[in-house]
Amino acid sequence: MMLEVKSVSKSFGGLKALDAIDLSIHNKKIVGLIGPNGAGKTTLFNCITGMNPPTTGRIIFKGSIDLVGKRPDEIARLGMARTFQNIRLFSDMTALENVMVGRHCRSKTGLVGAIIRSKATVIEEMKIVKKGVELLKFVELMDYANELAKNLPYGLQRRLEIARALATEPVLLFLDEPAAGMNPQEIFDLMQLIRMIRDRGITVILIEHHMKVVMGICEMIVVLNYGIKIAEGSADEIKNNPKVIEAYLGKEE
Repeated sequence: MMLEVKSVSKSFGGLKALDAIDLSIHNKKIVGLIGPNGAGKTTLFNCITGMNPPTTGRIIFKGSIDLVGKRPDEIARLGMARTFQNIRLFSDMTALENVMVGRHCRSKTGLVGAIIRSKATVIEEMKIVKKGVELLKFVELMDYANELAKNLPYGLQRRLEIARALATEPVLLFLDEPAAGMNPQEIFDLMQLIRMIRDRGITVILIEHHMKVVMGICEMIVVLNYGIKIAEGSADEIKNNPKVIEAYLGKEE
């Protein structure tokens, strides 16, 4: 089991954003997390990745590692990475440099090595550059390697964020609305990319409002509404679930 979320709740003052959420995520799967705005999807991502620890509950990674209480950087080193709803690239760095930043969580060179420019440091930096180039090729951004991130079209910035997350060598990747703002061709290409990531042996969990993306690539879909899990299953099961239809369309009087 890649990830187990056990009775996770999150409260902000008197507001309960998540209420006793249970999830079991298997290895090498693409999982969709959907629900209306305010359902608690990003809050759940934040709880799992250490951005906002849960109020109660347990989060178990790789069968035995309890993530509750760990910092985001510790969780990243364990093999978990994410992107965000709002693009968080380093806008005045090149595409290659942005990917290299993601790779540094795997580097062994400390402050002293960086200052004195030891042989080991130089070799490691060469490896980081090589990995950055490999990932830019993988997401089809190599032609933009030396372009400042802020000058890239919106859809390519999204792909660059994914490349930077992959640079951390995750076994579990969280994508928060990766198709937001993309045109139909970009969405099609994104779906292909996510499948390719899964084929590399990486488990993917994505929040997405584009149902074409969710229904087209997700092997399991989890639905939240008002912080409660209301459904879980295949695309066909979710499409025909009365609770899901009611959450999105309202209840007929």
